[in-house]
Amino acid sequence: MNFITPWVLIFLPLAIVPLLINQSNQNIYPWNKMIFQDGLSKIISFLLKILSSLIICLIILAISEPYSNQKIIYKIGEGAQIGLVLDRSASMDEPFSSGDNDTVGETKSAAASRLIIDFFESRSNDMVGVITFSNSAMYVLPLTQNKDAIKAAVNATAGNALFQTNIGAGLTSSAKLFTNVNDSGSRAIILLSDGAGRIDAKTQQKIRDWFYRFQIGIYWIVLKQQGGFSIFDENFVPRDEEQLPPQIELYEYFKTFRSPFHAYEAEDPKSLALAIKDINLKEKKPIRYEEIIPGTNHSKKLLVAAFFMALLLLTLKLIEVKSFK
Repeated sequence: MNFITPWVLIFLPLAIVPLLINQSNQNIYPWNKMIFQDGLSKIISFLLKILSSLIICLIILAISEPYSNQKIIYKIGEGAQIGLVLDRSASMDEPFSSGDNDTVGETKSAAASRLIIDFFESRSNDMVGVITFSNSAMYVLPLTQNKDAIKAAVNATAGNALFQTNIGAGLTSSAKLFTNVNDSGSRAIILLSDGAGRIDAKTQQKIRDWFYRFQIGIYWIVLKQQGGFSIFDENFVPRDEEQLPPQIELYEYFKTFRSPFHAYEAEDPKSLALAIKDINLKEKKPIRYEEIIPGTNHSKKLLVAAFFMALLLLTLKLIEVKSFK
């Protein structure tokens, strides 16, 4: 038990004052020996003193504001520890191609934020961290179960962007989300981008090793331009002696991971929603998670108890026999 204002406890000895005061009787009788000895009255009188002492004690304790410590309960549920890695390059502010039922003029970043927030709000036991990247990575939110913080972090990723896509920095930073967090049983990175950058060999090996060490799966959602080439096109041939497009290189690189990997392509908000829905179905594995039960302030309970005891004391005082007939 802890106290917000513990110095008030120095007044606790005042609780014994009622026990030290002798009861005085203002009634005058010509001969006190005519009054019979009432043992029950003496017992009741002593109990009333104890009641008075308890009232004083409760009031002092209430003013000191006692509270209990928070508790951590370990539970089993469905969910995952998820690192959300969001592309914030300038191309993400371009509008999605829209169909008949889609939101007209909605940008890629706005559609992604809206659908991702809906995704996490529909799940109860996830721990989520957020990383964004453009020319470099930005650490936005550590792994947490606080839905308000997750929503605010995702909304905060919409802002001014740069014309670069340093996807290697985003992936490196995302792996660090799990370094000081106990494994709950299911870990994944959701990488959402509309392009890719080339990653040097040394960084590739570092990312591959970290993802295997921390047992992190990858879901890559590619927001592709309508009519653009597909990363799943096995017959794609670059012109002349050009390199493969960064998206296809990154796709082939992810397939070398020993940890699970799955890729999606989305050309509009509807196909993006379907990709997120599929991830939702895949990431419903049994996990161990912590539920934090905050401490309780007991001041109000103590004041209520003191009030009812004082009311009882007043009632007993009103029905006290003042004199004998």
